[in-house]
Amino acid sequence: MKKILVGALALVSLLLPLQASAEAVKPSTEALLHQMGQASRDLSYEMSYIWVKKNSIDTLRYRHALENGQSYAHLLFLSGPPQEVIQRGDEVSYFEPGLDPFTIKSNKMVAPILPLMKANIDRLANFYDFIAMGRAREAGVACDVVRVAPKDGNRYSYLLWIDQTTHLVMRADLLDREGDLLEQFRVVSFVVNPKVAEMLSKLDQVKLPAVVQLPQQPQKKLEWAVKWLPNGFTLIAGNRHRLLLTERAVESRMYSDGLFSFSVYVSDVDNFVGRGQLVRQGRRTLTTRVDGNKEITVVGDIPPETARRIAENVTFDNTKAEVTQTSK
Repeated sequence: MKKILVGALALVSLLLPLQASAEAVKPSTEALLHQMGQASRDLSYEMSYIWVKKNSIDTLRYRHALENGQSYAHLLFLSGPPQEVIQRGDEVSYFEPGLDPFTIKSNKMVAPILPLMKANIDRLANFYDFIAMGRAREAGVACDVVRVAPKDGNRYSYLLWIDQTTHLVMRADLLDREGDLLEQFRVVSFVVNPKVAEMLSKLDQVKLPAVVQLPQQPQKKLEWAVKWLPNGFTLIAGNRHRLLLTERAVESRMYSDGLFSFSVYVSDVDNFVGRGQLVRQGRRTLTTRVDGNKEITVVGDIPPETARRIAENVTFDNTKAEVTQTSK
C-alpha cells in the first residue's frame, strides 16, 4: 500500500509542472480577442449564420478573404427578397430591393455583421472588461467563452463563443444591463479554406456600380453642445441637412466608442413632436425631449437610461463648452 501511495504522489508531482506549463501558454482573455480580430481580418472563410432580433430572424452567408493585401467580402441574405453586399478593397456595393444598386467609399459594410470582429481591442480595453467564462461547444467546435462587459452601466455587453482552433466567433449574445438577451449572432456552419480567396478575388472582374460622389457640404458650426457622454464615446461625424419628405432642417452629431454608436438630432419644434417619447426596440433606443423651441432626439445602440441622460444634457446656452468625457 505504501509503495502504491508513493507512486501516486510521484505521478502527481510529474503532472503538476505540465499543468502549470499549459496554463502559462494559455493566452489571456485580451490576447484571445486580439486573435479573434486577426482571424476575422486575415483568414479566408465562409460562414452561414442566423441573426436573431426581437421581431425577426435573418439567415445569411458571409464570405471573407485577404488577397494581396486587399480585403474582399460578400454578404448574402438567404431568405426574403434578394439582397447582398460586396466589399472590394475600400469600396462597398449594396444591392437592395426597391433601390438602385450603389457603391460608396468605405472599408466596412453597414450590414448584419458582428462589429467586434473588426473592433480596436486595445481601445475597447479602456472602457470594457474582458472576462473568461469557461468553455463550451458551439457550431460543432470547442469554444472559449468571453464576456465583454462595460466598466460602467451606460452601455450593453457581449457574450462571445470563440472557436479554439480558428479563433473565429461562433456565437455572440448582445445583453442589456440586466443580462437579458437583445440580439443573437449564431453560426450554423463554417469553413476555412484558401479556395474562398480564389473565389472572391474574381470580384475584380465584376463590374460593380460606380462610386457615389457625395457633394461636399460646407462645414458650419452647430449652435448646441452635448455636455455629458459615456466614457469613451467620441464625435465621429456632424452635419446639417434637410429631411427629404418635409424639407425640415435637422442638425446631427454621431458618436461612437468603437463598438456601439448613437446620434443626436436637433431641429425646430413642430406639431408632430412626441414630447417625452422613449422607445426601445431590441438594441435600438429612441428618446425625444423639447427644450424651448427645439426638439432633441437621441437614437442609437445604447440603453434607454443612457439615451435619456444624453438628451437631458444637450444645451444651447454655452456652445463653446467642451464635452465632458465622463460616466460618473
